[in-house]
Amino acid sequence: MTAQASTFAAAPVSDSAPDPCTIVIFGASGDLTARKLMPALYNLALDGRLPPRLAVVCYARTKWSNDAFREEARKNVEKYSRRPIDPDVWDSFASNLFYSYGGYDDPEGHDRLNEKLREVEAERGIGSNRLYYLAVPPTTFVDIIEQLGRARSQGATGEGWSRLIVEKPFGVDLASARELNRVVHSVFSEDDVYRIDHYLGKETVQNILVFRFANSILEPIWNRHHVDHVQITVSESLGVGRRGSYYDGSGALRDMLQNHIMQLLSLIAMEPPLAIDGHSVRNEKVKVLNAVRLFEDDEVALATARGQYGPGWVAGEEVPAYHDEEGVPGGSQTETFAALRLFVDSWRWAGVPFYLRTGKRMATRRSEIAIQFKPVPHSMFAGRGGILQPNTLVIRLQPEEYIQLLVMAKEPGLDREGLRLREVPLNLSLDAEFAGTRRRIAYERLLLDLIEGDQTLFVRRDEVEAQWAWIDAIRAGWDANDVKPKHYPSGSWGPSAAIALTERDGVTWQDD
Repeated sequence: MTAQASTFAAAPVSDSAPDPCTIVIFGASGDLTARKLMPALYNLALDGRLPPRLAVVCYARTKWSNDAFREEARKNVEKYSRRPIDPDVWDSFASNLFYSYGGYDDPEGHDRLNEKLREVEAERGIGSNRLYYLAVPPTTFVDIIEQLGRARSQGATGEGWSRLIVEKPFGVDLASARELNRVVHSVFSEDDVYRIDHYLGKETVQNILVFRFANSILEPIWNRHHVDHVQITVSESLGVGRRGSYYDGSGALRDMLQNHIMQLLSLIAMEPPLAIDGHSVRNEKVKVLNAVRLFEDDEVALATARGQYGPGWVAGEEVPAYHDEEGVPGGSQTETFAALRLFVDSWRWAGVPFYLRTGKRMATRRSEIAIQFKPVPHSMFAGRGGILQPNTLVIRLQPEEYIQLLVMAKEPGLDREGLRLREVPLNLSLDAEFAGTRRRIAYERLLLDLIEGDQTLFVRRDEVEAQWAWIDAIRAGWDANDVKPKHYPSGSWGPSAAIALTERDGVTWQDD
């Protein structure tokens, strides 16, 4: 980056209608643009939610014309959109799609892109407000940002505001994340950087905040005095598929725990924010992340479990071992499963264990949070045929979406031979309760927030760095203790070490 490159003008945030702007998507020919971004933008257009003056200019190495790109975009929307194509809406939407090509580190290509942007913005009278969306591999982030800085220093970006949108992974460890943040901040201010974790766009994830802070019966018991432990599970029944070469350089710890699961942890453990806005919510989240106790090297072997899937059966289909997947090098020691026990050293959560796990080729696809409360201090039902179970609150994120409280109830009967107690669920099915409400995919909400300048559901610099500091401590402990992944059969709930991790504390994973 040249010393003369200046940062972009700050993007204002207001409660009024969003400003006219141009969305610039780097990675136009990639999977993310095809499967998520174009369908999400089209569905927002179908609902009349996009600003009346909006252009989408896409950039990639493929040499497409505007018309060729529009045809490609239509094919992808027809394939991946949650609703069918409306010809009139599509024609209007497609007329605002444009394309330019070049390499991500190619000044000539970026000059061509900037000329295209000036033409589009002048024709539509939409000014030079821009969203730069990096839907590209992380290895290209720095190249693109440096070219954006070069264009800015040459006055090629106009006087409007600019926002930078970055997909995960944001770095591969703390050092690389800090370096990437340094590069980003040489061109953009932190208030104009939007780091996406698409989990935060899910309805049920956002409902955690509403469920916790809009119901007065929960807050008095949401602490160490009443909660025995918390479990967070994100399991996948699929393997790495064709992403073997990419995944092998990442692993479960970096791919899921560093971002999605740590974000869920922060929402569950945070203090009440002053307001639902980008500063208040993220301030409380980062306090939780900074309070997570870092592992010492000699603690890691007992506090974590590391696994790699072997051959097995999933949904009646025989599947190969990880090391036999396409793109995975022989003898790979990359983990496809990780579980651990951690503590949040805060007044609210002191002494409460949090059990986290994630893995591929597991028994079923599931994302959920289970909060188990402490048992009653004295059972008056002892000796009357009643075995009490502690109450558990389950927040299921996928594939179903529900909130369930497991409570004890008496079975019907005359009880001459003793009371019969049974654990029963009190269910709030979001799918059923809001059956008549259109459900949106995460990227629709996130794109609309980007256009409106709302950072609440995006990840801040200090959050990213706190997450990486914790992950680095685990990896350092694995290296110091030579912790290799234990094999587990595909279609299971992971290696036996994960069971031992909880059973040492008298806890059982929520596998039902």
